[in-house]
Amino acid sequence: MAQQNQSRRQEDFGTEFEEKVLYINRCSKVVKGGRKFSFSALIIVGDGQGHIGFGFAKANEVSDAIRKGSEAARKNVMSFEMEGTSIPHEVTVEWDGAKVLLKPAPVGTGVIAGSKVRSVLELGGVKDVVAKSLGSNNPLNQVRATLKALLSLRNRNKSFELRGIA
Repeated sequence: MAQQNQSRRQEDFGTEFEEKVLYINRCSKVVKGGRKFSFSALIIVGDGQGHIGFGFAKANEVSDAIRKGSEAARKNVMSFEMEGTSIPHEVTVEWDGAKVLLKPAPVGTGVIAGSKVRSVLELGGVKDVVAKSLGSNNPLNQVRATLKALLSLRNRNKSFELRGIA
């Protein structure tokens, strides 16, 4: 059932997702026989057309953590508003200690952003944007703040229609 639901979700968006491993963390626990290691992985998936998802998973092996994270990312795919190759308006969002500022940029500017924020924007399909990560440099919180910022974007024409201006 879960496999069928996952394939249906990908069919809804109609494209294949590109996957990227953003961060792998090794955690050690000291036990009687020595150290026991576990791993966590932060995975991003996107189609480059305004759909993006992230997954965070933990396992005793790196490959298992990546596989679980990628499955979680494909289940959490979200779509956001774009205006051409950029975003419709400036937005600042805070998630825990991470604060992210996104500004639209003219065509040809490219993605000007730090590593984690850049990866999210590129996989989402944003080509021209200026971004600044303020505050925490925790990768998971930066990704969540960036996704929250993208999901808070609103289309100008839809906003005018709701207000009754256009």
